[in-house]
Amino acid sequence: MSNVAFSAFVCLFFVCCSRAMPTALNQEAVNERPVIGILTQLVSDDDMKPFGRTYIPASYVKYIESGGSRVMPIRLTLTTAEYENIFKKINGLLFIGGAADLETSDYARVAKIFYRLALTANNVGDFFPIWGTCMGMQLLTVLVAGENLLANTTAENIAMPLNLTREAHSSRMFQGFPDELMKTLTQEPLTGNFHHYGVIVETFQENEKLQNFFSVLSTNVAENGAHFVSTIEGKKYPFYGVQWHPEVNRFQWDKRMNFPHSPHAIQLSSLLAEFFVNEGRRSLHQFDNPEEEASSLIYNYTPIYAGNFTGYEQLYFF
Repeated sequence: MSNVAFSAFVCLFFVCCSRAMPTALNQEAVNERPVIGILTQLVSDDDMKPFGRTYIPASYVKYIESGGSRVMPIRLTLTTAEYENIFKKINGLLFIGGAADLETSDYARVAKIFYRLALTANNVGDFFPIWGTCMGMQLLTVLVAGENLLANTTAENIAMPLNLTREAHSSRMFQGFPDELMKTLTQEPLTGNFHHYGVIVETFQENEKLQNFFSVLSTNVAENGAHFVSTIEGKKYPFYGVQWHPEVNRFQWDKRMNFPHSPHAIQLSSLLAEFFVNEGRRSLHQFDNPEEEASSLIYNYTPIYAGNFTGYEQLYFF
């Protein structure tokens, strides 16, 4: 074989090989137009009932939008088939706080549908994250354990630092956090707590399902001395929960409430919003057409001012 022919052969060989191995070189796909679904919450306050049966505080919407995502409100009155269709279009799901029966309510029923869809999807490589805040985190523990293990862990209108565990420093949630913020998180009251129930650390440790599913990233002590789990992260699945409220740090201002507004509290809220939205970017679910997408987003609804009868500045009702 001549030198010219040999050189041509070598070039052809490498071209063919490079075409035969694209998947090994491909970077993980990123969705630059994520849509996070927020499950609406049942209205339980009498002052709110005239406005609608379900609601979403605007602070959660702003929180998700601030991370770089759009929001789709998810009602509690649809069929299973409709929820399955929605699941194929959104890129993550947020379970908000509030008040509802975590086993028998419509809120629990719909959450269970999405939870099972997310498990199945992630098992076959279809990435789909879920985040639970306050009662949303409690709901995640009920879904995983298959039973309600909540106990009295009242921490009502209290801002606290976190007691970070060893797992926190190797977690996905806190990955990339500045060292100073991680240290400050254990020293300053950066997390707003507004709950009466939670999972006690000992209960968590004794439950095999919870132990196998979640890593505990932080704990706290309730007003009654109960030692409760305050931050969790799925070991295998991109499911996350906080017993506290990161959204209030930037988007709620009632002077009667202990909402943390320090620079570090703002930084914490910002980083967590960006973290979860970036998880959503890893989902390639999408709407069938732009018209369907536009009609599904929160922009089609107008929040009302609620600061004169609730602790929220604005609420969306459905």
